[in-house]
Amino acid sequence: MTSAAHTHPSQHTPELRAVARHIGRRRFLTHTAAAVAVAFAVNLPTAGVASAAELDASKITEDPFTLGVASGDPLPGSVLLWTRLAPAPYQPDGGLPAERVTVYWELAHDEHFGRIVRRGTATAHPEFDHTVHVEVGPLAPDRVFYYRFRTGGWISETGRTRTTPAPHTQASALTFAAVSCQSYTDGYFTAYGHLAEDDVDVVFHLGDYLYEYAVNSAGGYRNYTDRVIPALFNHETLTLEDYRLRYALYKSDPDLRAAHAAHPFVVTWDDHETENNYADDIPENDVPPEEFLLRRAAAYRAYWENQPLRRPQQPAGADMQLYRRLGWGRLAQFDILDTRQYRSDQAYGDGLDLPGPEIDDPARTMTGETQERWLLDGWRGSRALWNVVPQQVNFAQRKLDIAPVARLSMDAWDGYRASRRRVLDGAKAAGVENLMVLTGDVHVAYAYDIKDDFDDPSSATLGTEIVATSISSGRDGADRPTTWDTYTGANPHMKFYNGRRGYVTVELGREAARADFKAVSGVSTPGAAITTAASFVTEVGDQCLKPA
Repeated sequence: MTSAAHTHPSQHTPELRAVARHIGRRRFLTHTAAAVAVAFAVNLPTAGVASAAELDASKITEDPFTLGVASGDPLPGSVLLWTRLAPAPYQPDGGLPAERVTVYWELAHDEHFGRIVRRGTATAHPEFDHTVHVEVGPLAPDRVFYYRFRTGGWISETGRTRTTPAPHTQASALTFAAVSCQSYTDGYFTAYGHLAEDDVDVVFHLGDYLYEYAVNSAGGYRNYTDRVIPALFNHETLTLEDYRLRYALYKSDPDLRAAHAAHPFVVTWDDHETENNYADDIPENDVPPEEFLLRRAAAYRAYWENQPLRRPQQPAGADMQLYRRLGWGRLAQFDILDTRQYRSDQAYGDGLDLPGPEIDDPARTMTGETQERWLLDGWRGSRALWNVVPQQVNFAQRKLDIAPVARLSMDAWDGYRASRRRVLDGAKAAGVENLMVLTGDVHVAYAYDIKDDFDDPSSATLGTEIVATSISSGRDGADRPTTWDTYTGANPHMKFYNGRRGYVTVELGREAARADFKAVSGVSTPGAAITTAASFVTEVGDQCLKPA
């Protein structure tokens, strides 16, 4: 079976037309010149990506698979395979000329490729930074497969992926991992090395896959590791080239490569893939909106290029629909959210603040009206036993002081209480009984009961929230951070709090779910051991978390 890496631009809505959809929503796009600037700022081809000359792959003299392989968004009948050709990953051109390259791929039942299931060719286009996205199907559901790529005399490492159970299958179990927040300068990606050896079916990445800040420079991020980081990363990411190079830096990490090769990933972004704490088209810093949206378009383009995402997620200018729905038979429905692109601006200037009327304003939204309606409609139509929501920021109430009126994070759902109330009321109206929210962002691990009324501990528990700590952000951390007594005392629905680095695994069954919080002893030096810091169960029909 032959599958193209990208569809031809003539099969897409023209980029300028896509950008023009924002007329009326964004002031600066009322002028055609601004729309043209957005369309061309990300260097989209105008005459057709096939117009580039073809490179003779035998002339590639260095390993082009330096950034590994990946798979993602598994479906019952297909898998999505990814790689990027970059013999010199820290060069803007990746070490290749602006020519297209033919890449061969194989999918097999066994890791020795003795039983080939599908094979074909894809094209790595220079306009897409020589990345390759291959959607392979039709395939049998609920099967494990192995894959690899070849170009010229070079063969990639072998990846392992899988399809999901058929939609109406009464699947008995699923084990997944949740990860987030991997600052390259804060520590080693040791947790990914352990995750690569863990027995999970799929990995959910909940955001902050990279950080946009300058490194190794005054005013930037200090490098807390022994890694040698080239000087070209001594400025903040702003352009398409900047973001592409930053992905190359991160994906060159051997532990991250190993985790991607071992398991299919389902990814969603938070803020740092673009800029810290941005909200819709409102940047953190005081720059004109047109300047920020040019940056956002570049960031979104590089994100899609460098992640194992399918064609519907390919961005159009400064927009990219990342929210989507996946399933695991009748066992689980996953509603992957985007809480960054459509949200209202943070209340009270962002930060940590006392609650006020703005956070209860029903006109303010975390998800945007369209995504919120999609989520609630999806719950009403769900036939799954578990409804899981992978998303970015703290969902449950988290009081930051022991006081009658405590400070809250304006960037989290606490700053959008009316929006959270609509979501919880929608879950109740849909009869969702086994709700689980997955969260990243805060660089610590939490386990919460989601209460109908967070200020009344006796109110009904509507679900659970599992917060995955960071892979490296926050450096080594501590089992009990300095805020441990305050947070656990102020939030009786908080059942667990740990400040080490790591990840969480969740096993969903037909009677209960079990969450294991995995923590490494440190990330300041490589090779740290991993332990299970705590384990909890939540039973079908009884959403309260209990120690395992």
